[in-house]
Amino acid sequence: MAEFNWAYVDCDDTLDSIGGTSPTGGILFVTGARGATGSLNFMYYTASTYSYAPNTVVLSGNLIVTGAISASAYHIESITTIDATGSTYFGDTNDDEHIRTGSLIVSKAGVDAYTSYTLSASAVDGRTSVRAFSGRYTKVTATNYVIGTEEYILGCSHSAGANQTLYLPTASAVGAGALLIIKDQYQTRADTSVFISASANAHQSVDAETFYQLTGTMAAINLYSDGSNWFVF
Repeated sequence: MAEFNWAYVDCDDTLDSIGGTSPTGGILFVTGARGATGSLNFMYYTASTYSYAPNTVVLSGNLIVTGAISASAYHIESITTIDATGSTYFGDTNDDEHIRTGSLIVSKAGVDAYTSYTLSASAVDGRTSVRAFSGRYTKVTATNYVIGTEEYILGCSHSAGANQTLYLPTASAVGAGALLIIKDQYQTRADTSVFISASANAHQSVDAETFYQLTGTMAAINLYSDGSNWFVF
């Protein structure tokens, strides 16, 4: 197969000259004198140069793009302001992690974010503040129910004449500090009870017992995990 090299043809509609000062690897651009030149500020490196990998384009200066940018990886070294409109999406798998340093404030548009925030997480004092809070609610009607790791408030509404048992998730799976609120919502419970059991998980307990029994009319309980067992508070 024949190989072809570049050739410069001096026709009326072509550029007259290529600047003699263009550096090796410089990307050419048209000048106002019907010529072309390059610059150390706009380079294409075919081999490893400085800290750049082979086949890298380097622009030393500002870049304005009016269309879309597509990249397999996107690295930002220094950010002053991110100004965007519309919806944004981060990540595409459940094991993606998005880590940031500094405080975070979420607020509505058109309000003072520092005084009318919806969510404020401070990296200074380690506290998170919310305007209002809602936890996931699950209505439990089954006789036996295994509480999922993502659940928070459970309302026991089994109306049959039998005990109702809720099995706690493994404390190590939810981690230390996990919270659960369990409420008996059945108003006319007579001789039956709601049992909160840790027996499904070996060596796990609720206040040092294998289960906790809710007694009384429409009783409720709060639980927290220390990462190994569950405790009532």
